[in-house]
Amino acid sequence: MNSSETSFRAELVLMGAGPGDPELLTVKAWKVLARADVILYDHLANPALLELAPAGCERICVGKEPYGLSTPQEMIHALIEEKARRGGTIVRLKGGDPFIFGRGFEEVLVARELGLKVTYIPGITSMQTSGLCGIPLTHRGVSDGIWMLTGTKQDGALSADLRLAMKSRSTVVIYMGMKKLREIADTYIKKGLGEVPAAIIQHGSLPHQRMAVGVVAGLPKMAEEYRLAHPAVIVIGEVVAVGRGGVKARTAPEGWCVASGAESGAAR
Repeated sequence: MNSSETSFRAELVLMGAGPGDPELLTVKAWKVLARADVILYDHLANPALLELAPAGCERICVGKEPYGLSTPQEMIHALIEEKARRGGTIVRLKGGDPFIFGRGFEEVLVARELGLKVTYIPGITSMQTSGLCGIPLTHRGVSDGIWMLTGTKQDGALSADLRLAMKSRSTVVIYMGMKKLREIADTYIKKGLGEVPAAIIQHGSLPHQRMAVGVVAGLPKMAEEYRLAHPAVIVIGEVVAVGRGGVKARTAPEGWCVASGAESGAAR
């Protein structure tokens, strides 16, 4: 593809669908969906969002199931080019935020090569659902910042940056790490940090949201006992203890708890 040879009268909108609750969509995103000609959507995007589009809008699922069936990225690129030939507004609807472990910018580069107008609309990323569970990502005197890491790099490995993050006073949030819980726990244990508070949040922001709280050494057992799986984020740090009423989760494992829906909210 070369923009000097090909140019289409179309716009690609990279749009964040948010963590799941359709009411967390931005107003700007809602307005664009209302005029979309084509929506290429991921499996994590709430189906209710598709109902905001006009009746004649073409809706195409290009989802990627973690550890399962997925639409190859190259096929998504080809669809963008195919739909761009017709003109109009193409919405690439991605769960969370397109530029946070979403491969969104790869699609921006494809659109640029095609000479398309490109618009980016941010979305609330899944780590922010920790607040819905009463766990702040930062807290004065407790956490100096946030590390956002992938649990599954392109080669399938856990990010080596975890060892750097462990040395800091910052909160660690791991995306796509549910198949690496044992490795994550062992990494902390080997450094004498197995008692650091930790939480797993599944389906954050949705009515069937579930959460388990404990210590990082117990992450595998927490997931097994409460049957937690993807999509989920792992939050590690003292903010977990602060958020859960100030009780030191490091005194668990007997203190593990699980909550769903409104029971896991900040008011608890």
